[in-house]
Amino acid sequence: MEIHSPVKIEERKKLDIRSGDTIRVWQKIQEKDKTRLQAFEGLVIAVKHGKEAGSTFTVRRVASGVGVEKIFPLYSPMIDSIETVKRSKVRRSKLYHVRDKAAKEIRRQMRNVREMPEVEETEEVIEAPVAEVVEETKSE
Repeated sequence: MEIHSPVKIEERKKLDIRSGDTIRVWQKIQEKDKTRLQAFEGLVIAVKHGKEAGSTFTVRRVASGVGVEKIFPLYSPMIDSIETVKRSKVRRSKLYHVRDKAAKEIRRQMRNVREMPEVEETEEVIEAPVAEVVEETKSE
């Protein structure tokens, strides 16, 4: 019995995707009459169900200051290829704490940005010639 599949199953099984990897997933995007490839590069924060038929992996990236997560089925025919860009040593199998870390960092940055105090406008505008001001500072 031979299984016909648009996905090269053996090739996907050999992929060693782990939490902490930075990967680039090339996915097929269907537009009206043609198909194009789009890359989604980010950190793998979870791998579920190993190498079996329903296995998935979650990839997280920050796009325009907003965290975006996508859950990809390992054997999806909509995935053209998967490239491992970088591998990091992690101590957890699920890196969900990265979400909180990003939110905490944004809060910290917002704390550092202080609002400028508003200057009250006075009705009288005092103008002094520049030469007089310079002479006054020299004599002191």
